[in-house]
Amino acid sequence: MYLRSYHPPRHKPPLPAGAVSSVRDRDHTIRERGVFFLAKKQQHMSRALQRREDISGYSFMLPSLIFFIGFVVAPMIICILMGFTDSNMTDSSMLGNFIGLQNYTKLFHDKVFQEALWNTFIIVIVSVPATCAFSLWVSASIYEMSSFSRSFYRIVFYLPVVTGSVAVTAVWKWMFDGYTGIINSVLTSTGMLDHNINWLGDTRYALWCIILILFTTSVGQPIVLYVSALGNVDKSLVEAAEVDGATSSQVFWHVKWPQIMPTTLYILVITTINSFQCFALIQLLTSGGSGTNTVMYHIYYTAFKLTEQSGHFGYANAMGVVLAIAIGLLSALQFKLAKEK
Repeated sequence: MYLRSYHPPRHKPPLPAGAVSSVRDRDHTIRERGVFFLAKKQQHMSRALQRREDISGYSFMLPSLIFFIGFVVAPMIICILMGFTDSNMTDSSMLGNFIGLQNYTKLFHDKVFQEALWNTFIIVIVSVPATCAFSLWVSASIYEMSSFSRSFYRIVFYLPVVTGSVAVTAVWKWMFDGYTGIINSVLTSTGMLDHNINWLGDTRYALWCIILILFTTSVGQPIVLYVSALGNVDKSLVEAAEVDGATSSQVFWHVKWPQIMPTTLYILVITTINSFQCFALIQLLTSGGSGTNTVMYHIYYTAFKLTEQSGHFGYANAMGVVLAIAIGLLSALQFKLAKEK
């Protein structure tokens, strides 16, 4: 048997420096191209996935979007357009004739509208600060209580909100009754009054009674929101302030208050809008009489109670546009002031 002789592998001679660099450049180029095409493919897949997610999201939003456009956006546009016409509910077409800015010019000379606008501003100026201040005070007080007491007070203050404005207004109407109302009975029996007062029929008291009822039905939601906002305050900052010797009032105004400012801004805007849109109380209690006429009730009365004369429906739409502008300007002012603070 012959043994095969062993020959060690021959080493290839080293490549020149230029050849080595060219090979490295080629490999590097291949890797770069691979990474580029992979990234491009992943980007294409991510775009396709994002497109599918967008389509799915808009598909789920489509029913609500249709209702929003049909019952919010479209009526707003129609309201703005009809404010430039003399349309009337009794017209078959309800389109009327284009009269330009005559409706808006008429508003500056309409004493009834000016009185309604003034009453509306009084309600907003009085009820909004009172509602926010009272809600903040109650929330700060009940937040320090036990969980059961906190829940109990939130339920008590929120009951008028879920009860319904019609039921609450009916109870208040009975309480303010000039003959059998419980308020007159209590005040006369205690000697605070020597005779009954027609609270809702006297111009000196009717508007303030409306503001009181609006106040009692508006504090429920802000109290719930403030209690939730106080629960989200950073406790480490509160503890640090207390360790540094800050009093409870200093802790509230310098630590808690800045952190609940977004909630305060939301409450201010929502309460302002609700105060501007005060209608059910006026309709059920005074029907706009006794100096309690507001813009919302005057719009309703002009559009649906005076349709036997021409031009009132378009005129009511012009009032609605002015009211919307007033609400928008006041809300923008509130946002600006809150942002500066």
